[in-house]
Amino acid sequence: MTENHTRFEKVDYKTLNARQKELFNFQKIAATLADYGFNCIKLADDWQGADFLAYHVNGTSTLKVQLKSRLTIDRRYSGKDIWMAFPHGGHWYLVKHDCLIEKVLANTDWLSSSSWKDKDKGKYHSISINPELLESLTEYKLGPIYGLVLQV
Repeated sequence: MTENHTRFEKVDYKTLNARQKELFNFQKIAATLADYGFNCIKLADDWQGADFLAYHVNGTSTLKVQLKSRLTIDRRYSGKDIWMAFPHGGHWYLVKHDCLIEKVLANTDWLSSSSWKDKDKGKYHSISINPELLESLTEYKLGPIYGLVLQV
């Protein structure tokens, strides 16, 4: 009689295709949000700008979340009650997009950039966050990230 064994080996993130990386990263943020009482449901497409929904155990809070590999602001998310999730320094950050724009405005010159001002693009992203902006995001810091994630 032979046993049916499954051999578990960690996946090399760099070998995953774009869709697989997105699902991988969703599972990582979902694990962190579970610690805060959220059940996350991945959406098949960007429904109202969200990659996934996070339902809180209180039964009254539902977040529409856009998952990014770095801090990102994008005009198409403005005014839509979208929360931005991104990793930085071993932790996840989860902040309302419109609040993030306010913090970016107060602590950077990103809104003066050509990529933000371009009416067709209207977005800005960066893996580098200055200390002032990072300090202003402290209350939105979750964590930690479980294992390796979003490696460039």
